Amino acid sequence: MEVHRELGRGFLEPVYQEALGREFAERRIPFEREASLLIRYKGVPLDKRYQADFLCFGKIILELKAVKELLPEHDAQLFNYLRATGFNLGILANFAPASLETKRIALTAP
Repeated sequence: MEVHRELGRGFLEPVYQEALGREFAERRIPFEREASLLIRYKGVPLDKRYQADFLCFGKIILELKAVKELLPEHDAQLFNYLRATGFNLGILANFAPASLETKRIALTAP
């Protein structure tokens, strides 16, 4: 929320990503920026990797957006990333609206 409060809306995702990385570091939140995550297909790792905007605490995928509104496609994208990587929790953060928009997506055990 601090990044959105400081920068406001109207920037592209990379600006928010850099500022958020600085904010995480300042607050000593463990994170990897543009984390390269292994994707599995039928249990077999693919050569192509998924680049998460952030991986926080080694287990939470954070995807940044700067779009008018979050759409079902954004939910589906993050859900698929969670499924393919084996992580259970993801957060979408949209910096374009007047107020920061966030959405939590969690996988449940089968």
